[in-house]
Amino acid sequence: MSADLTTLFNEFDRGRISRRQLLAALGIAVALRPASAFAQGQCGGARAGTPECDPTPAKLPFEPTGWKTVLLDHFSCQVVDYPKEAAYYAALMNWKIRSDDGKQAVLDIGDWGGLVLRGGFVAPPAPPADAAAGGRGGGRGGPRAPRNAAFDSFCWGIEPWDAKKVEAELRARGLSPVADNQGRDFQSFHVKDPDGFDLQISNGSRKNRRQGAASGKTSAPAPFASTSWKTIWLDHISFEVSNYKETAAFYHALLGWKLGTDEGSQNQCEIGDIGDIIIRRGGGGNRGAAPGAGTMMARRAAMGHIAFGITPFDPDAVKGELEKRGLNAREDTGGRGDIHTAAYKSYHTTTPNGFDLQISATTNANRNPLG
Repeated sequence: MSADLTTLFNEFDRGRISRRQLLAALGIAVALRPASAFAQGQCGGARAGTPECDPTPAKLPFEPTGWKTVLLDHFSCQVVDYPKEAAYYAALMNWKIRSDDGKQAVLDIGDWGGLVLRGGFVAPPAPPADAAAGGRGGGRGGPRAPRNAAFDSFCWGIEPWDAKKVEAELRARGLSPVADNQGRDFQSFHVKDPDGFDLQISNGSRKNRRQGAASGKTSAPAPFASTSWKTIWLDHISFEVSNYKETAAFYHALLGWKLGTDEGSQNQCEIGDIGDIIIRRGGGGNRGAAPGAGTMMARRAAMGHIAFGITPFDPDAVKGELEKRGLNAREDTGGRGDIHTAAYKSYHTTTPNGFDLQISATTNANRNPLG
């Protein structure tokens, strides 16, 4: 089985492999590579510097726009049961429900981001009975929910904004912008990234978005008592793509995201003062590092998980609050030891529709805890 830790956990999260199979695979992986290499991607140890792990960045696909990303306007996610998902985020993360029109719910992520939850997700075929029975359980050992959710778009506010100029710049770079405006205050264009992922670019800023109190309700009841947590930071998006070099270069040139060190299998980029995104290989098509390989295969991009920084974050208290609500709490320190002393502290848990939600101690002030 592959030593790709991301793929292993994704397969486990989706119930496609059992706990026994995961542990066996991890045993093989540990024998091949040290645990510290997992946190840094797929190219640690003996694989560093090999052709598959070439850290040379891709050339920019076009002239940089000079735009600055100033806002996470919203994520867009399709699920099987969106009211249940909305009620979960409202109770666990204290995201406020701004509206629910019976087809989708719009939530505020603190005062700095948003989430649109839509229904209509078509669940994949059920996993074999033995895999479902052995999947990672909740905090009390119950079976893990299948993944019935897909984050399929994100919208970023940029500056400077002039709709005609933005459209012209997009067309000049070979993109095909589709306008999507709402009322008088919100203007945007949809384009496709190298894998065809839906990227929405808007005039959204804190000055013209999410004004007034969010007082909406959804039809699902709260699944448990609310926490006292406040979501304050976009720790990272785990963005799995066909060719991470091409994708990183695309977002750097188009939206001004700051490239990090190319590890050979991923690049952790800074999205201005909003947060981070780990652009990593793992989508369809080219899983290797070299641009252009595997071009005859289908390409895709997917968000494997999203990590949000919360306050207050005490490792024992956060774990206790998750488990008290019957939720799983998988510790993740980036392979840097005990969660009480590690520079990076987080837990993974699972939403009602099976998405991998990561909750961390990371904030803007300590956004690079691993150095």
